[in-house]
Amino acid sequence: MHNVAEISQTKSRIRPFYINGEWREGSSAEVDNNYNPATGKVCAVVAQASAEDVDEAISAAHAARHGWAKLLVSEREAILLKAADLIAERADEIRDIIIEETGSTLLKAPWEVGYAIDCLRSAAAWTRQAHGETFPTCSPGQIGMTVRQPLGVIAGIAPFNSPLLLSMKKVAFALATGNTFILKPSEFAPLTGLALAEIFEAAGVPKGVFNVVPGSADNVGKRLVADPRVRMITFTGSERVGKLLAAECGKHMKKVTLELGGKSPLVVLDDADLQYAVDAAAFGIFYHQGQVCMANSRIIVEQGIYQRFCEAFVEKAKGVVVGDPRHPDTVVGPLIRPEQCQFIAGQISEALDKGASLLCGGTYEGSFFQPTVLTGVTPDMRIYGEESFGPVTSIYCARDFDHAVELANDTHYGLSSAIVTNDLQKAMAFSEQSNAGMIHINDTTISDEPHITFGGTGDSGFGREGGRASMEEMTEVKWVTIQTGKREFPF
Repeated sequence: MHNVAEISQTKSRIRPFYINGEWREGSSAEVDNNYNPATGKVCAVVAQASAEDVDEAISAAHAARHGWAKLLVSEREAILLKAADLIAERADEIRDIIIEETGSTLLKAPWEVGYAIDCLRSAAAWTRQAHGETFPTCSPGQIGMTVRQPLGVIAGIAPFNSPLLLSMKKVAFALATGNTFILKPSEFAPLTGLALAEIFEAAGVPKGVFNVVPGSADNVGKRLVADPRVRMITFTGSERVGKLLAAECGKHMKKVTLELGGKSPLVVLDDADLQYAVDAAAFGIFYHQGQVCMANSRIIVEQGIYQRFCEAFVEKAKGVVVGDPRHPDTVVGPLIRPEQCQFIAGQISEALDKGASLLCGGTYEGSFFQPTVLTGVTPDMRIYGEESFGPVTSIYCARDFDHAVELANDTHYGLSSAIVTNDLQKAMAFSEQSNAGMIHINDTTISDEPHITFGGTGDSGFGREGGRASMEEMTEVKWVTIQTGKREFPF
């Protein structure tokens, strides 16, 4: 058995993956280099699952599904709580894995570990809450009820930006509701998924119930979607890939939940506390280098304080520390790869060519992009509607509240939105009129707790995660009737 410390410290040998309770180097001998975004150096060599390996993982999960579903809820609960305790014991080791393979800062990585612990404990509570209903029927002597049962095999495809958090949110609730699980970690963050396999193994998850298969979309993702034994795909990632997945799952009549991108607006009204609004906006775009689907990449400010807000926000942005993610003062670490910096630079260049103004930033070195603020961005510019996934935001001037709402809703995304104001009526009106799936009043756009419903509208995806929402998505409802006495039939 490979412990978390071994996974995080050993750099030379091939890291195996996990199928049916066994650590394997795969049938194809294919490997992939995993890079540290801060240094650009290889931090691990990871075995890649072949199509045959994926088939084995599906077979293992399918074979294990009935035994896991029949386990007493108290037994599943105990395993999830044990996994939470194990992560808590090894928090520093797992934090270091996240920093090494994703460039997460010391501001973000420990929080992600804490979220994973909280998520497991929250999911453990839901093992006892897969409630059905009873209701009267119109047939004499008949009792009607619904019961919830697990789907069977669920596959999760996780992203790189918060690999532990976003894997755990899928896995924990799937296991809690009696499903077995296959995790495809991001190609950029496989080590976190492997560490998670070790945690569940040590917690006592039976063979086949949890499997981790790193690899390409062709070898892993397509196989998971096409196999009828996999009843559901839960995906967090880009809009482009999400739409492809939705189409493929539709072909196979497979359930799918999609948590995709965002171009989330933060609205600041004239009556707002200016410094508080600046601080909220800065956290909402510079946290984890802006690699957050909820990041407020659009800041909409009412005209009465627009100029003062711009000046204060630029001053704040210029003071944000960029550098080594392991330094305690660092706020903005590296983006996942240098190519992402090049993509963002192209967005900015095109916007400037079309008349936008650069207030600060706009430059990068390696994978490190400077905090960037734009104004004068218009709908004909790519950056107006296209997700950047970096520490880049645009500030817009709104004539009044109604115009601010109009600007906030001028996006094909609909994940998160926020408003900073002391006017309760306008705050509530914004919550009603915003097209986003999540609205935060007097806060930033970034907020997530494992027991609360999470998800968006439009091109931000469909389906919900967290708490009751996950329980409902990951189970199916059956209607059961009991006839007391003898029913009268017409013939």
